[in-house]
Amino acid sequence: MMKNGHNVISPEKRRRAVRVWCDGCYDMVHYGHSNQLRQAKAMGDYLIVGVHTDDDITLTVDGKDTYEEVKRSGRYRECKRTQGVSTTDLVGRMLLMTKAHHSNMGSSDYQQHTDNFGRGPKGHSPWTGVSQFLQTSQKIIQFASGQEPQPGDTIIYVAGAFDLFHIGHVDFLDAVSQLSEKPYVIVGLHFDQEVNRYKGKNYPIMNIHERTLSVLACRYVSEVVIGAPYAVTKDLLDHFKVDLVCHGETEVFLDRDGSDPYAVPRKMGILRTVDSGNSLTTDNIVQRIIKNRLLFEARNQKKEAKEMAVIQAMKQQEEERAQAVL
Repeated sequence: MMKNGHNVISPEKRRRAVRVWCDGCYDMVHYGHSNQLRQAKAMGDYLIVGVHTDDDITLTVDGKDTYEEVKRSGRYRECKRTQGVSTTDLVGRMLLMTKAHHSNMGSSDYQQHTDNFGRGPKGHSPWTGVSQFLQTSQKIIQFASGQEPQPGDTIIYVAGAFDLFHIGHVDFLDAVSQLSEKPYVIVGLHFDQEVNRYKGKNYPIMNIHERTLSVLACRYVSEVVIGAPYAVTKDLLDHFKVDLVCHGETEVFLDRDGSDPYAVPRKMGILRTVDSGNSLTTDNIVQRIIKNRLLFEARNQKKEAKEMAVIQAMKQQEEERAQAVL
């Protein structure tokens, strides 16, 4: 727009882009992390994420807030914490090797382990704790895109456990989405009991509710089928009007009756094997944890001790302030 021979910049264009910073360990990124990043991104235009070691916490041993200067300048904001699984909880599930987390979090065996895991010898920090997960429709709405397939979209269906949703899964879904200019990717998630049937041990590490939110948080996913049938049937393909069915280069386990779960799309000529270019699997992550069990337990105990020292310092400061008032 021109005014008196000069360019006039509109208020919209004149507004400076808001850059947002958030930081953390982001170890075994799960839906709690994803929700924090979602909320942080909504606070501005450009999100920068700092990744540090998990020894770092938001208070120093003497009780000083590491965000003190940011708060003083009026540039500090907090994201509401997502009630749900913690990284410490996930590690505990891998080491305990039980199935209690699939359906009954109140199991005495599981509770005994979570009460002790990561706990130092002198007290228990509320920050390195195990949070209980309760699925709600609101949580799903927060993560879901809510977008329906549009004319011209290629509807692609993939199915699996997508347990401990990691970069290997992300790279696979990215590769799948690149099969079309307008992809609409539907992920079918198998129920816990089905995953345990073909994976064994205590898989899945994350239950169906937790896996749903983790997958929904991925930018390449348009929709999730919660509790999808193991066999990809004609009814399922017709219901979702599926154009392509994709599977990674991982092993395909047979169905309960010994049949090929991909027999129908294979016969229809719409089955594609997709190479993600990433060899990381959930098994790889679990084996790392088990192999380094003592290191992980020592790490959590060290973190616990540091947090307890901070809490003690905070209490002492409060007492000193109270005395000063008197």
